[in-house]
Amino acid sequence: MKVAKFGGSSVANATQIKKVGEIINSDPERKFIIVSAPGKRDKDDFKMTDMLIKMGTAYINNENYEKFYSIVVERFKDIIDDLELSSSLMMEIEQSIKTILAQDVNPELKMDSIKAIGENNNAKIISAYLSKIGLTARYINPQDAGIIVSDEPGNAQILPDSFTKMYALRDEEGILVIPGFFGYSEEGKLVTFSRGGSDITGSIVAAGVQASLYENFTDVNSVYTVNPTIVDNPKEITVLTYKEMRELSYAGFSVFHDEALIPAIKAKIPVCIKNTNNPQAKGTLIVAEREVNEQCVSGIASDTGFCSLYVSKYLMNREVGFGRKLLNILEDEEISFEHAPSGIDDMSVIIREHQLTPEKEDIVIKRINDELHPDTVSLQRGIAVVMVVGEGLVNTIGVAQKATAAFSNANVNIDMINQGSSEVSMMFGIQAVDIDKAIRSLYKAFFE
Repeated sequence: MKVAKFGGSSVANATQIKKVGEIINSDPERKFIIVSAPGKRDKDDFKMTDMLIKMGTAYINNENYEKFYSIVVERFKDIIDDLELSSSLMMEIEQSIKTILAQDVNPELKMDSIKAIGENNNAKIISAYLSKIGLTARYINPQDAGIIVSDEPGNAQILPDSFTKMYALRDEEGILVIPGFFGYSEEGKLVTFSRGGSDITGSIVAAGVQASLYENFTDVNSVYTVNPTIVDNPKEITVLTYKEMRELSYAGFSVFHDEALIPAIKAKIPVCIKNTNNPQAKGTLIVAEREVNEQCVSGIASDTGFCSLYVSKYLMNREVGFGRKLLNILEDEEISFEHAPSGIDDMSVIIREHQLTPEKEDIVIKRINDELHPDTVSLQRGIAVVMVVGEGLVNTIGVAQKATAAFSNANVNIDMINQGSSEVSMMFGIQAVDIDKAIRSLYKAFFE
């Protein structure tokens, strides 16, 4: 049994949904289908979820939401009409949206229900289309599927009991179409995962039903060694390990939500990334282990939007608890950190910039000065993180030298390096303005 998840671009309109139907029909092992909300039909289009958020925000704030409502309804109507499905389905969708808007619940839960409208109704449309083309298929609500999550609106976490409940889905007849992105709390409240969470649903279902394979259909043939918007025609990656994909996803590879693989990793379910528009392409297989050769680097990822909090104090290494106290200050302000390279008298903490607002910056720096009495404390914004990723990297001689030489050849200064904390990646911090030329130079060094 396979689980196949189709992303937003794969279900953006009737043309794409017909391709999805052909893919499902071509392999009887594809029993569990996870769908996203309609994505962009072209580069200038909008994503359904973005429009739903605008509608929900306007409604909750007692502003004019009708224009957004009309756009959402018209988008669903276009898909239903083009697929030549029953008009009663459109009436059902309209009524469900009105019911959600009228719910007497707190704003957070209402917004979660509104955000889930795209996935939920697209699953109903796709199951109806699959039935129309002769397949035995039905829509199943995540609550009925056993996707029970924590009561954390916008950031739900799957609860362990869910996997036992989902295993029973194996005995269901026909194809089950499940909307991604949300589950239900133990009290029966609809709660969404973080944005992009349809990937999470796919991975959860694959683990729950113990699938032989989890296929993630998107709009690219495979994962590439580097961002194709920075390097023209980069090489494709045929096989990756879970660890490699997790590191690459974290550092900017947009193919996968960076939390999505965790359930599949724990259940050791192989994952294959494939292209809805070219389903015959081999894709990228993600597995627990792979053979490591002398070309140990699999990919180079990058992401912007970081800042570096630098703290220096003479004899810091002898002051018991200094690092814990520093991180406690961040915890008190509800700030999580990404990396924390340190020396004997210095410590840097890499933080996502959006977490450290100017107001929090003032509070954090004041507390560090008052409580830790450092010689120096400063904050540098505009940092980019570059990750060189590959199994066997830590045991391969010359990788760091090749990487640093590539930065030097591109005339890019390295602000920080962090390797020891990971067996499969090496992190470099640079100025965000230098990111494109740094990536091109690294690609040339490792792949050309």
